[in-house]
Amino acid sequence: MNPADLQGLRSGDLETREAHVHQLLDRARTQRDESAIAALHVLVRDYPKFHRSLYSRALNHAAVFADAGLAEPLLAALGDTRYNCQAWAAMGCAAMDIRAAVPQLVTLLDHPQWIVRAESVTALGLLGDASVVPALRPLLGDEADWMRQRAADALARIGGDAAMEALWHEFEHRRFPRIGYLASTLALFAPEVVPRLLAAADSPDPDQRYWAAVALGSTGDDRVKPTLERLMAADRGVTVFDGEVRVAAKKALRTLRRIRAAITERESV
Repeated sequence: MNPADLQGLRSGDLETREAHVHQLLDRARTQRDESAIAALHVLVRDYPKFHRSLYSRALNHAAVFADAGLAEPLLAALGDTRYNCQAWAAMGCAAMDIRAAVPQLVTLLDHPQWIVRAESVTALGLLGDASVVPALRPLLGDEADWMRQRAADALARIGGDAAMEALWHEFEHRRFPRIGYLASTLALFAPEVVPRLLAAADSPDPDQRYWAAVALGSTGDDRVKPTLERLMAADRGVTVFDGEVRVAAKKALRTLRRIRAAITERESV
C-alpha cells in the first residue's frame, strides 16, 4: 500500500480527507487499484481511529472494496453506539454478505434513529431467511410509508411461503389506502400468487380489485390477460382515493405487454 493513500485519511482538514475517500473509491471502482482498496480496508478495520464522516462515505460504496476479512470490524461497528455509524455498518454487512450480522440487525429494528432502522431492514432482506420474517412483518404496519415499502421489499427479496403470507395478509386486510408497494412485491411471487390475485380481482371491494389488477399486470403471466381485459371493459369501481379499477386494469395490460415482450426478446437471444 502506498503510504500516501493512508496518510490522506489522517492528515488535513475534514473536507480534504473526505475528498481523499472519494478519490480512493474512484480508483478502487475504475482501476481496481490495490493500494486504494488496502487503504479503505484500513479505514474499516481501524474505524475508531477515523472520523465518522470518512467511514460513512466509504461504506456508502462498500461493494467497491468488499472483502470477507472485514467481517469482524463491521460486526463490531454494528454494535458500537459511541461511534454512531451503525447504519453504515449495516450497509457494509449487506454488501459483503456477512450473515453473522443477522441477529444484531434484528435488534436494530427498534433503534431510535430512522436511518439505522431503514438500513437494517434492507440488510435483512439481503442476508436474512425465513427466520427473520416475524421480525419484519410488523413493519408492514409502520406509520412511515417508506418503512412499509422497505419491509415489503425485504420480504419479497427473502421470498418463501412465510414472506408471501405476510404480504398477502396485509394485502387482504389493507390498513392504508395506497398499497402499490404490496402489489408490486406480491407480483414477484408469481406464478404461485397468480390464483390468489385472480380471485381478488373478483372481490366486492373495488380497492382490492384495483390493487389486484396492478399486481396482475406486473406478474408477466399470460393467464391474467382475460381478467384484466374484463376489468378494463366492465369494471366501474372507484377506490377510496378516487382511482378507477378499469384505469388500473388498462395500465396493467400495458405493463403485462411490456414484460411479455421483454421475456420473448430474452428467450430469442
